[in-house]
Amino acid sequence: MIYEVLLFLHVLGATVLLGTGAGIAFFMVMSHQSKDARLIAHVSGIVVIADTVFTATAAIAQPVTGYLLAREVGWPLTEGWVAASLGLYVFVGCFWLPVVWMQLRMRNLARAARDNSEPLPAAYFRLYRWWFAFGFPAFAAVLAIVWLMLTKPVL
Repeated sequence: MIYEVLLFLHVLGATVLLGTGAGIAFFMVMSHQSKDARLIAHVSGIVVIADTVFTATAAIAQPVTGYLLAREVGWPLTEGWVAASLGLYVFVGCFWLPVVWMQLRMRNLARAARDNSEPLPAAYFRLYRWWFAFGFPAFAAVLAIVWLMLTKPVL
């Protein structure tokens, strides 16, 4: 019974990470396309909340439930696919943490532009390009982790 509960929580966390990440990216990209500081300020504010409530919570829960699952089943953390998943998880974190800062900064720049009735500054567009670029390796790594969890290949 404990295995099933841990597995459910772990899969739920993976789903939240993948789904929230894709949703956040979609809404940020769509609002950015408008170049409207009011819309971007609003959407990026919601994105920051979603990242805090959903992504951060799942990001903390994943290693906990993963460790407990591995212990329950008897998988050593050094086993190939487990170790690869952990390495990719750290890799994702190296991209996600700066993205959180970028989202906060983009939100603040958009709010300032909105409040001063000014166009978005060059700093916003520079941050957006970095934010966009950081999303690809992080998202690909999350997909790879899900694949590893499902297939458990011998590495």
